[in-house]
Amino acid sequence: MARQYLKQARPQMRADRRALEDRVRAILDDIAAHGDDAIRRYAREFDRWESPDFRVTEDQIRRVERILPETFKEDFTYAHSRVTEFAKAQRDSMHEFEMEIEPGIVLGQKLIPVAKTGCYIPGGKYPLISAAIMSVATARVAGVGHVVGAAPPRDAEGIYPQTLYALHASGADEIYCIGGVQALAAMAYGCVGMTPRDMITGPGNAFVAEAKRQLFGTVGIDLLAGPTEIMVIADETADPALVATDLLGQAEHGPDSPAWLITTSRAFGERVMAEIALQLETLPTAAVAGKAWEVFGEVIVVDSDEEAATVSDEYAPEHLELQTARDDWYLDRLTNYGSLFVGEQATVAYGDKGVGTNHTLPTGRAGRYTGGLSVGKFIKSVTWQRLSDAASRRIAPIMGRICREEGMLAHEKTADVRFARYAPKND
Repeated sequence: MARQYLKQARPQMRADRRALEDRVRAILDDIAAHGDDAIRRYAREFDRWESPDFRVTEDQIRRVERILPETFKEDFTYAHSRVTEFAKAQRDSMHEFEMEIEPGIVLGQKLIPVAKTGCYIPGGKYPLISAAIMSVATARVAGVGHVVGAAPPRDAEGIYPQTLYALHASGADEIYCIGGVQALAAMAYGCVGMTPRDMITGPGNAFVAEAKRQLFGTVGIDLLAGPTEIMVIADETADPALVATDLLGQAEHGPDSPAWLITTSRAFGERVMAEIALQLETLPTAAVAGKAWEVFGEVIVVDSDEEAATVSDEYAPEHLELQTARDDWYLDRLTNYGSLFVGEQATVAYGDKGVGTNHTLPTGRAGRYTGGLSVGKFIKSVTWQRLSDAASRRIAPIMGRICREEGMLAHEKTADVRFARYAPKND
């Protein structure tokens, strides 16, 4: 049978992004032209924040360190250690090399960390404390030379204390209390005491994502991320209550967060839907998660594991959980996802908060062509070459002819002069 939808997401009208794009462009142009003055205006307008100095002081950091409970610090240390250990393993898997591809021609690869990075941590409905580990700490493992952290004020005291602690403990050299588009612009252009960054990272709302898109080129970015997503592939061997819990757990991010289930059992899909309805009756964040499930939730019934994998790869979900009798088969077969959670013992919350893998992941089907944030995003893989006189002369006619076929005659000349320059000398 073809795939069947026990529940399908509501048809979505193509959003008109022009107003958002124009608004963000106007803010960025204003900041590019007026610098710190514009930053301060937008901080007052959007964050109701006014300060002569946006940079967080050492005294403020020490005060937060004193007031936070030891249990939080211990939990943070655990998550930080898991993420950094995994990032170090990723870094160790990358290597520089050189090879003599033919006599006299030596080619090589070098790994050079980005020099200056800015890491933004959002502070809206949920202050994503773990995002500081995923960005700042990962940049540190990659060897980034200077890291700026930024987060919006939570209240009159400034940055949410746990977020401020996380930024400092993750290794930020400087921390700024500034949010939204103006934070990313300050990093890119070098405002309010920052030096311009080479790369900016971090999640955020639609305005933050659009600012990153428009700033790309002026600076590098990690990736463009939209509303978070979860997909679960489950069969009749799974626990429908647990699957329902995981779907709702991710749906609470926002009313536009998709939650999808693929199953080979119609009866199982119906039980999961019933469980979701039951759990929403008592879920503290039901107003948000329930709306997301109502509008964007899907339950898809397929006739085989192969079809389940095919559908999953079409969706290319950000987070993908496996709760089946054939998890290892799926692990080998699946190709498009941001991060994979194998077996019911694993859950998206573990990955989001600090089991070790990075939680900044591709959404909107971007998993078809990119992975998530990792040490590799902060490292430039660059190449070099060295040739002997004889090798340069040997390949000069070949390269010169290719240049001529392209009509690039000045290029051809650079090969021709080397052919003559390295001709054997007659004694």
